[in-house]
Formats: sequence, C-alpha cells, structure tokens
Amino acid sequence: MFFPMFAMFMLTVALAFAAVKARIASVKNGEMKISYFRLMSGEALPENVAKTTRSFNNQFEVPTLFYVIATLHMIMDLDNLAAQALAWLFVLLRYVHAYIHLGSNNVKFRMLTFFSGLLVLVALWFHAALLAI
Repeated sequence: MFFPMFAMFMLTVALAFAAVKARIASVKNGEMKISYFRLMSGEALPENVAKTTRSFNNQFEVPTLFYVIATLHMIMDLDNLAAQALAWLFVLLRYVHAYIHLGSNNVKFRMLTFFSGLLVLVALWFHAALLAI
C-alpha cells in the first residue's frame, strides 16, 4: 500500500506546484493583485487559478479516506492483491480526475471519474472490513 499512497502524495505535490504557478502567472500578467492572497478574498479568481486551487484542495477531501484505509491495510496486515488492485485503481482515477479538472474540465466526465473513484474506495473499505472479521 505504500506505493499507491506515495503516488497520491506525488499527485498532491504536483497539483500544489500547478496552483502556485497559476497564482504567480496571474499576478505577473495583471489578472490579480498579490494582495488577494493575504486573506484570499477581494476579487474574482481567474479560471486557471480557481481550477488549480480547487484541484489541489480536492486532494484533502476524499483522498484522506484513502490514506486512512491504506494505512489500516498495512497496520492490520490486510494487504493482498485485491487491496493493491483497488488502491492503484483509486489512484489512477484520482489522476484522471485531476487531468480532467485541469484540462477540459468536462463536468460530466469529471463527476463520473470522481464517483467511480469513490466506489473503488468503498470497495477498499469493505475489503478491509471483511478481512478484519
């Protein structure tokens, strides 16, 4: 489970860099004033700043449940091929979700990818529950 967790961590780091890059670019090209970032208020965000920031923030929502269950799989010695497959599938879907979010931002495909990842996460939790019995 360590490597899927590491891959999720790397996605979060990549999205953090993308968000910072978008913020710096928006200040440099005059779309935003740097003072906005003091309290994160005062003006509308350019689309690229909003998308990258939201995509980064998304990594602290549902993926936190992934980190919990992946850690539990390791601690409780529940890690097996099924758990690994589910973990990697979840991570893959999170990468696809971020790609869609930062690219076309097609809400239909993004929601489908999000919900698919959530179902995989539910399966991972049930996998642990069944093995822990």
